[in-house]
Formats: sequence, structure tokens, C-alpha cells
Amino acid sequence: MENNTKVTEFILVGFKSHPGLQLLLSVLFSAMYVVTVVGNACMILIIRMDSKLHTPMYFFLENLSILDICYSSVITPKAALTFLQGRRIISYNGCASQMFFFSLFGTTEAFFLAVMAYDRFTAICNPLLYQIIMKKRLCVLLVLGSYLSGCINCTIQTGFTFSLSFCGRKEINHFFCDVPAVMHAACSDTLVNEIVMLSVCGSIIVGTASVVFLSYGYIILTIVQMPSAESRHKAFSTCSSHMLAVSLFFGTVFFMYAQPGSTPSADKSNTISILYTIVIPMLNPFIYTLRNKEVKESLKKQFKREGFF
Repeated sequence: MENNTKVTEFILVGFKSHPGLQLLLSVLFSAMYVVTVVGNACMILIIRMDSKLHTPMYFFLENLSILDICYSSVITPKAALTFLQGRRIISYNGCASQMFFFSLFGTTEAFFLAVMAYDRFTAICNPLLYQIIMKKRLCVLLVLGSYLSGCINCTIQTGFTFSLSFCGRKEINHFFCDVPAVMHAACSDTLVNEIVMLSVCGSIIVGTASVVFLSYGYIILTIVQMPSAESRHKAFSTCSSHMLAVSLFFGTVFFMYAQPGSTPSADKSNTISILYTIVIPMLNPFIYTLRNKEVKESLKKQFKREGFF
């Protein structure tokens, strides 16, 4: 068996079975990336420029926007360029780096969603204790803890995956270096890797998703007991959009990384990957902030200050 260091590059197959879609995919990915960067950058600027938004909730939203820009930047520009040029080569080190940072930001996002759900649970279910519990020190520690968890997982996943041997079969049946796709390109036994991925990723996904859905479960129970119909409608409207976002994220990543047994087909896994790598980072600013009354008011105030209307 050849040593894996002899492999210097991989071929990203991507959506090769649909050659007519390459240009369309390149344009689509590029457009979605621009919307992602602009949308999240606008949210960061709005939150930083308005002192009324310097609260724990918006602190987490600002960090989520920064994370989503990084998360999308690891995958989307390279994929769009690959579809446009038709050059599907990625170096061995480039593939390892892409997997490392994708796992880092993807895992961190799961923990961020759990942290944000806990923040909303505390604000709605324990409003009198909110300021005492969600102090700045705790908020910073929760953000740092999320990134630390991401670092641990990405180190494990990347280390285990690139300890495998790649002896001739260098095609990766994906549009980026995802853990399952790279594992399937190896010529050595991947049983240990699959067990590690299932146990570590499964624990992370189930753990963070449990925090999210339990938090929103308690939030919904609290909302139902609100005396004002207007307050209930407003709270349900906000929570339903948040639940849609987290359900889409956790549903897709669970399907990809925490499902024992057979893995989905290449085309199916590629399509599902688009949702959590490109679509969700693009939608998050609209779901979490632009539907928010405080953000809309801040945006109008900034436009008036700049003389737009």
C-alpha cells in the first residue's frame, strides 16, 4: 500500500454528471456568496454602529454573522471558480486546509445556535434574571467555548481522515473536501474513521440540537401563557423563523454526519451540502435580524443619517 504523502492532489468530481449546469452553478454560487458577505457585513455594521443593539442577543448575532462569512468563504469561492474554469484539481494540503476550516466553522455554528437558543430561553422564560445571568463575561466565554469545541472537532476529523492512505484513487465525489467524501477516496480501511465521525459528530449534533429544541420548547410554552394576543403573535412569528433556520441546519448535518449505515448517493449528498454550506449562511441575516423590529429601526436611522431619505 502506497503512503498517503505520495498523493499531491485530488480531483473534485462535484456535479460532473451534469456538465450543462457548470456555468449556471458558478453564477449561482457567486451570486449567493456576494449576498452572504454583503448581508452579514451589513448586520455587523448595523449592530456595531447602534449602541441600542449592544446587548447579549446582538453580540451573538454579530458573531454569527462573522462566522457565516468565514464559513461560506471556505467553500463557495473555490467551488464557483472550479465550476467556471472546469479545473477540478485541489492540492493535498489545500484539501486538508479546506476540511480543517470547514469543520471548525461548521462545528462552531452548531454550538452558536445552541448558545443563541439558550440566550432567548433566558430572556423570555427568566426575564428578571436575564441581566444577571447573561453578563458580558459569560457571553464572551460562550463564544470562545464554541470556537474551542470547533477546534477540537476539526483537529480530530482532519487528523483521522488524512492519516488514511490514498493510493491512486484520487477522485473526491464532491465539490469540496468534506470528511465522508475524502474518506471514500481512501484505499485503506475506514471503519475506525467512520466510528469516530459518527460518535464525535453525532454527539455534537444531538447535544447542540437538544439544547436548541428544548430551549425553544420552553419558549413556546411561555409564549402560550402570555395574556396579550399581539405579544403571542410577535413572539411566535420570531420563533417560527428561528426554528426553520435551526431545523434546516441540524436536519441536513444530521443526515450527512450522524447517520449510521449507508451514506447517501453523491448527487444527493452534494445537493444537501449546498443547503448548510451556502444557503443557510446566506439566509441567517434575513432570518435573525432583518425580521427584527429593532434592527429595522436602526437601519432606517442609519439611512436617514446618511441622507438616503
